[in-house]
Amino acid sequence: MKKVVLAYSGGLDTSYCAIYLSKVKQMEVHTVIVNTGGFSEEELEGIQKKAKSMGMKHHVCLDETEKFYDKCVRYLVYGNALRNNTYPLSVSAERMFQALAIVNYAKKIGADYIAHGSTGAGNDQVRFDLVFEVLAPEIGIITPIRDMQLSRQQEVEFLKEHGVDMNWEKAKYSINKGLWGTSVGGVETLSSDKPLPGEAYPSQPVKDGSETVTLKFEKGELVGINGQEMTPVQSIQALEKLASQYAVGRDVHVGDTIIGIKGRVGFEAAAPLIIIKAHHLLEKHTLTKWQQYWKDQMGNWYGAQVHEGQYLEPSLRNIEAFLEDSQKNVTGEVYVRLEPYRFSMEGIQSPHDLMNSKFGSYGEMNKGYTGEDVKGFTKVLANPLKIYYATNEND
Repeated sequence: MKKVVLAYSGGLDTSYCAIYLSKVKQMEVHTVIVNTGGFSEEELEGIQKKAKSMGMKHHVCLDETEKFYDKCVRYLVYGNALRNNTYPLSVSAERMFQALAIVNYAKKIGADYIAHGSTGAGNDQVRFDLVFEVLAPEIGIITPIRDMQLSRQQEVEFLKEHGVDMNWEKAKYSINKGLWGTSVGGVETLSSDKPLPGEAYPSQPVKDGSETVTLKFEKGELVGINGQEMTPVQSIQALEKLASQYAVGRDVHVGDTIIGIKGRVGFEAAAPLIIIKAHHLLEKHTLTKWQQYWKDQMGNWYGAQVHEGQYLEPSLRNIEAFLEDSQKNVTGEVYVRLEPYRFSMEGIQSPHDLMNSKFGSYGEMNKGYTGEDVKGFTKVLANPLKIYYATNEND
């Protein structure tokens, strides 16, 4: 029997692949779930039991959460990366690290094939395939959903025929949860006009009123909440738990896929959106104008390349070095107000706050120059424009 490693989440697509590869293709199936911060211990145990009940040869969970943060998420924060100014690259980024872990495991056990449940219409197929092609060209790739162009209903019927018991109502929505947010896809996101219903999101609002949360950053990394110091991963998870109770961080992203078509997906990312906005505010106070300008260029490019599946591109290591160096003075506290379905930035405190300058206060007074200095400066500054308009009187 040929040995295949299946990227497995326990959802509809990967459950179909598991049964199809073992029962129809008669392959030795080794299921692998890569946890990038989206699963509880109970959920992981449930997925393991499901894989065992379906007759899989072996099942393993690989925890890549800390590595995912250290090698990618923190750079997305440093770069304030939001795809189309909306989406915090929740699934885009974690797929690369799932693929890297899977290909290493496949090599370790001597697999003939790697399989995944991507469809033929989205980005994930490219992200997975690209990593596998680059790092293990000798291992074949199998993608049943993509290759047979299956609909979700066809998958459901196939699994019913093979006696697989699932929550079929829940299977209406494709939910991918990780450290950096949760994506939600369903029939509503296949068209341009329908919103996702509130119940489709994994977190529901349970708090009214409002509260102010203090976020502590050190050199660009979130390291504490409300006076309690934590690791960055713990801080992200704690903030997500707190803010999701207000149903903060819900939105729908529309963007260009790697394969050239438009795509639409819902997401819930309370912690990522709050952290990026809070970090950006702190940078406005602590970085110079030109540091911010070049960071915008680099951060946007970094996020775009991660989205396009290009994490292995060497230039990203160069950008990471730039982004990390830019964070030397991005230290302080940011105050965030949480309310049902929204959040807002209230202010910051930092020893590197450039508003605390002895040179003066904006709109009030200056201490480092006189009014006559400004008159002379403005004359010199105006000179190129005066020359242009004197030369081109009709413009």
